[in-house]
Amino acid sequence: MARRFDDELRPLGLTNGQFSLMMSLNRPEPPSMAAVASLLAMDRTTLTAALKPLERRGLVKITANPADRRGRLMALTPKGRGLLTRAVPIWKSTHLAVEGLLSDSEPDLLRKNLRALS
Repeated sequence: MARRFDDELRPLGLTNGQFSLMMSLNRPEPPSMAAVASLLAMDRTTLTAALKPLERRGLVKITANPADRRGRLMALTPKGRGLLTRAVPIWKSTHLAVEGLLSDSEPDLLRKNLRALS
């Protein structure tokens, strides 16, 4: 599944993981590293490594938390929001294509089974 999404998002220069990370940052207020790491079920070191290419491309900005200078907050830049806007329709159409490969009742059953495993 990840490879299918990687293939579809490749024209935008994104991987499935980068898309998920950018979606997790698409909030009114910048989240902390701990909040995003918890949401994506990854440790902070892995999150930091995943953020670097997005930051280099100018898609994400990392700043010190004004409430606690030791912490970091992450936000999409205008360029990042623009790219995410272009990526969401690709993500949606890929989901529809995957669901089209399953029989009528199977998408809901698959989601139910995946939630049970998580």
